[in-house]
Amino acid sequence: MIITHTQGRGKKIHLHLDGEYQITTDIDFWAENFIKDGTEIDEDEWKDLVDKINYKKAVNKCYDLLSRRDHSVKELRTKLLRTVDEVNADRAIDRMLELGYLNDEHYAEVLLKHLRDEKKMSSSFIKREMRKRGIDSEIVNNLFEENEIDNVSSICELILTKYARKLNQEGGKDKVFAALTRKGFKYSDIKEAFYKVENDEYQQ
Repeated sequence: MIITHTQGRGKKIHLHLDGEYQITTDIDFWAENFIKDGTEIDEDEWKDLVDKINYKKAVNKCYDLLSRRDHSVKELRTKLLRTVDEVNADRAIDRMLELGYLNDEHYAEVLLKHLRDEKKMSSSFIKREMRKRGIDSEIVNNLFEENEIDNVSSICELILTKYARKLNQEGGKDKVFAALTRKGFKYSDIKEAFYKVENDEYQQ
């Protein structure tokens, strides 16, 4: 098989075998792994080259995704598998773990603070969200043992801030009850929170 390359848009490099397009890489990779046009390569050499290209693509995708926000291992792997093969996706994830850029325990801590402190979600909602994102149940359980969540206080704050205007509308209380239920709060906790707010028993 004869390998050749053509320059694509920007930094893209298109590789061809016997004149037929096969795969795209970038100019940085090609500078490090350059093969002169017209060189004959065998199946094993081509497979090794493709594996290197896909691994680099997977690593670059990891950097791109993790630069935007933290991910769990499961989230990152799911996104990688949309564009790269399973072997190189797992290799790239192992590299991110090795570098310390990927850590489910840290990710769970950040997610807990975000959902509890900013979104005011219930403990049951947060646990469900963590498991949906593939965080191990042992990590979730340990985290909740170390971080107690006062669901009633969270509801009181939501009533006094986010839902204060809605309460003044017709049927407002029922609408707020429904909204809080969707956040995963139990009926008994919502009822207790309303009692505290309506009787000035809650202090921020």
